[in-house]
Amino acid sequence: MHTDAQEQTILVLNSGSSSLKFGLFAHAADADDEALLLEGAADGIGRSDGRLRISTPDGRVLLQQERMLESQTDALQKLSQVLAQQHHARPVAVGHRVVHGGPHLRAHQRLTADVLRHLRDALHFAPLHIPPALALIGEATKIFGDAIHFACFDTAFHATLPPRAAQLALPRRYADAGVIRYGFHGLSYESLVAQLGAQLPSRAVFAHLGNGSSVCALLEGKSVDTSMGLTPTGGVPMGTRCGDLDPGVLLYLMRTEHLDADALEALLNRHSGLAGYADGESDMQALEKRAAAGDAHAALAIDAFASAVRKTIGGYAALLGGIDLLVFTGGIGEHSAQVRRLVCGGLAFLGLVENDPARKVRVLHTEEEKQIARHCRALMRDGAG
Repeated sequence: MHTDAQEQTILVLNSGSSSLKFGLFAHAADADDEALLLEGAADGIGRSDGRLRISTPDGRVLLQQERMLESQTDALQKLSQVLAQQHHARPVAVGHRVVHGGPHLRAHQRLTADVLRHLRDALHFAPLHIPPALALIGEATKIFGDAIHFACFDTAFHATLPPRAAQLALPRRYADAGVIRYGFHGLSYESLVAQLGAQLPSRAVFAHLGNGSSVCALLEGKSVDTSMGLTPTGGVPMGTRCGDLDPGVLLYLMRTEHLDADALEALLNRHSGLAGYADGESDMQALEKRAAAGDAHAALAIDAFASAVRKTIGGYAALLGGIDLLVFTGGIGEHSAQVRRLVCGGLAFLGLVENDPARKVRVLHTEEEKQIARHCRALMRDGAG
């Protein structure tokens, strides 16, 4: 292993259902934080319009290609080649974002055979995310076999949920079996807590809005409620995910269309949400263009999405006894002024007005990769490496 702390780089792999984001970090002693050396993303994996881009923090492009990427491992192999070409020290650690670890993995930790076994057992909790994550972990441990590998879980931040938020209104035996509210986007929310530092007030609500969206209520920096539940399908409607539904809808579909679990999973996770409202379109920028041109279905999708987020924030105001700060993050949260305006439009009575001088509403860029690097560095210092 490298002895020079600045040479002890950490590679972070942020695995999505059809994308891979990554960053290479070194420890910056002067700031006691992680400094980004290079970053990139592979989008549209498995599609003909896939693309891969790797660049330095100042925007210098190291690799850009527009072609079909068969899998995340395809993108990872290209990344390893670029690292070698740029003469970066091989990473001493690799941090993996894992969406769901099931009931037995609720803390960031070193990847071991036992952890991998629990991950395989948790496949049904996040069927869109865990299989590609496991495949990526397998390939990464081959390519970077001399590095320590860590799993950082999106559910870990929500381990502070009180029983009234975590336990579902089902017989207790289901909670004992792990059927509870886990919550997600925890690494994103952790990064916002780190960015805000002492500026984080007692009562805050974070809205991570993107292809996957959730809202989180924080009290003294801890998660006390969140919109997603057992899986990343629940909560507000998302790009292709339905969000919360009356359970009777599922019973109706099972009885009238004879849908089994796999068919329901495909319907709820791949063909619903914004795409369900707007005849298959799930991209917010495209929806905004269509709505501006008079498309009623696109306008409905935007309105329903913003209304669901606004209702959730209003409920959290009641739970917290008020909101001192509302933060938008994620692709939609950061880049769609229209969505932010629609969400805040009904929240003026709470003092939440976009662009107000009191700065009770803020937009922050999520730093999930940096947050994972921080966890990896801390775990190595604590002896987990």
